[in-house]
Amino acid sequence: MNPLQRTLIEKAGHDNGFEHVLSPAGDAVTLASARHRSQAVVTALAEGFEVRFQPATPALLPELLRSFQPWSAAGDVFCAPTLADLAALLRRAASLSQALPNQAVRDYHAAVAQAVEAMPAEARGTEVERLVRQRVGQARYRDALLAYWGGACAVTGINVPEVLRASHAKPWAECADDAERLDAFNGFLLVANLDALFDRFLISFDDTGHLLTSARLSAGDLQGLGIQPGMRLRWLAREHLHYLQWHRERFLLAS
Repeated sequence: MNPLQRTLIEKAGHDNGFEHVLSPAGDAVTLASARHRSQAVVTALAEGFEVRFQPATPALLPELLRSFQPWSAAGDVFCAPTLADLAALLRRAASLSQALPNQAVRDYHAAVAQAVEAMPAEARGTEVERLVRQRVGQARYRDALLAYWGGACAVTGINVPEVLRASHAKPWAECADDAERLDAFNGFLLVANLDALFDRFLISFDDTGHLLTSARLSAGDLQGLGIQPGMRLRWLAREHLHYLQWHRERFLLAS
């Protein structure tokens, strides 16, 4: 690897979520970040770049394969044809590494500790602190879903942030712990009308991602709400299924 190739790889990392370069090893550049724990080992090829990921979460590689299947060489190795492709691969890997379990939980705990420290002593341990924790958590959860779904609705693909909501399948108050509350697989990024229906168990999704509607909604209701036959999630991961089963049970009771 010549000095120019190394410099280009380091800049691609710095600009796309891997801002640190670890001690060089042979012809490879190891990229890391203070914002997540995944690493990427990048080697320059005759044409393009080989990227071997050391993921912080097992869910990272399957999610990368969803978007970059043609570049997959084997297991944890991807071959990016161009520098722009390398940047796109690193950017998505960094974004997912921050969104997927359990980085979001770590970020939440750090943010909560900072928020509680800034509170008056008399407010700690009260309802005020509980509300602060919930507000911080919901903001972190929204950030995680925006990153996971690429800033677009999980069903419609609409990418207007102002109308997107982070919808829990298993509601915040009923989650067993922070890991469930902040799990990017415990819900979906939805436009506001779908979020309202999903939150009230008037719609749900089956295990293939197809949208289910409550018998309480008439054909006129569905038309007015923009619900069309054949609507489905853009994709569905295995990790979503446990939470979806919980949501469907409540959906069936509500119907």
